[in-house]
Amino acid sequence: MPQLDWKTRRAFLMSASSIALVSPALSAYVPPTVVVHRDPSCVCCGNWIDYLRQSGFSVEVRETAYLQRIRTRLGVPIALAACHTGEVEGYVIEGHVPVPAIRRLLTEKPTATGLAVPGMPAGSPGMEVEGAEPKAFDVILFGPSSQRAFGRYRGSIEI
Repeated sequence: MPQLDWKTRRAFLMSASSIALVSPALSAYVPPTVVVHRDPSCVCCGNWIDYLRQSGFSVEVRETAYLQRIRTRLGVPIALAACHTGEVEGYVIEGHVPVPAIRRLLTEKPTATGLAVPGMPAGSPGMEVEGAEPKAFDVILFGPSSQRAFGRYRGSIEI
């Protein structure tokens, strides 16, 4: 077995101790759970839920015929309503919001109620149409008294 010089040994020990320090943090990460309220007959809601799961989120599905009551309770303005409503880490996710926008929200933690993609824009996550170019749409950051653009997307890509 070859002898290691002091530089090689030192580099090995430094990288080994770095891995030991970082490993517990990485292994302790648990993706947040998104609670999704949806109408059981809606196909695109199921597609969006699959998209969230494929992106690493845990998803708890709550089927209901009373979505407007839930939106009212959570503070979603009628003008921002879509076909399903999610909750994650104290925020509301209304409609076909792309995962990068959700991750940004959870990282930046702005003072807001949540994010919304009003309606059901073609090409938004869960609303893809095979062979059709996705249309651009806005993700809205909203609160009790304000709304502003949080990003413009085409599919899951910010533009």
